[in-house]
Amino acid sequence: MQGKMPLDEVLMIIALGAYVVSALSLLVYFFSRDEWLKHLGVPLAIAGLVAQIAQLASRFEITHIWPLLNLYGSLSLFSAVSVAIFIYFAFRYKLWFAGGFVIAIAAMFLAYGVTWNEGSMPAVPSLQSYWAKIHVPLVVSSYGAFMVAFVMSAMYLIKYYFERGLTAAAQAAETQMASASGSAAAMSYSPKVAAPVIVRMDTPNIATAAAAGNPVAQWLNTMPSLAQMDILVYRVVAVGLPLLTLGIITGAMWAHEAWGAYWQWDPKETAALFSWIVYAIYMHLHTRNQWRGVRTVWVSAIGFLTIMFCYFGVNLWISGLHSYKV
Repeated sequence: MQGKMPLDEVLMIIALGAYVVSALSLLVYFFSRDEWLKHLGVPLAIAGLVAQIAQLASRFEITHIWPLLNLYGSLSLFSAVSVAIFIYFAFRYKLWFAGGFVIAIAAMFLAYGVTWNEGSMPAVPSLQSYWAKIHVPLVVSSYGAFMVAFVMSAMYLIKYYFERGLTAAAQAAETQMASASGSAAAMSYSPKVAAPVIVRMDTPNIATAAAAGNPVAQWLNTMPSLAQMDILVYRVVAVGLPLLTLGIITGAMWAHEAWGAYWQWDPKETAALFSWIVYAIYMHLHTRNQWRGVRTVWVSAIGFLTIMFCYFGVNLWISGLHSYKV
């Protein structure tokens, strides 16, 4: 007769189930704006987060091995921190419309992490250090923050380029009408004097299309303005970059203790440094008004791609001191 399922595995199933239902509820809420879906999805996201924290704690209690030293534990923390950071910003800035995307990504990473559950094996000697309880949470938490910033960046870019597409279509229509009116009408044409801007709206064509019944424009119009989303991306990156900075510093301290050198240009170290440089560039450019907006948002999006390469590309495909697979 088979024994009972371990508590940490039960909690993992509960967390995954809560995230999946929460993501589906909030994704539908994003398109429909039915409040009951938000009231269903938000508590489930919180319940999934609580179950994940309990799962990590119970795994440590059962095995007496720090649970973040393999990809299974690392991805579990990544998912939990991503959801936690999003929940904080969502409560503060009413960002629940983006919750379905964040929680869906967190659930996918968590499900992938489960495939790396190889049971409880003691860590290699170099990983049996108190630095493991400092360095790993810092770095993985920074990844979680950058994931939330990436989702906001992607939503910004969708809204921005849809507005540009509508603008180009409107300009083409105006040009065609002007050509058809003939030279006499063109001579009598009097351009409109621009009215003073009294309403802060950076996507007027989306607002017009939404009022005309365009379904895509309608749900884009319910999102914050581009300027607001740009600020939100900045605030989330401002959480992630200090965490990554501390993670790199503590990683150097750990490396010195384990391998005798602070920096060895290991592929993981190099990739982490490159990601740090990208986000440092983002923070610097955001201080300049002419760079804020679509340019810095693209830097944020590219930065997360470098994070994903640092997290998975280096650890799984490139042989080095941080590899999970060789």
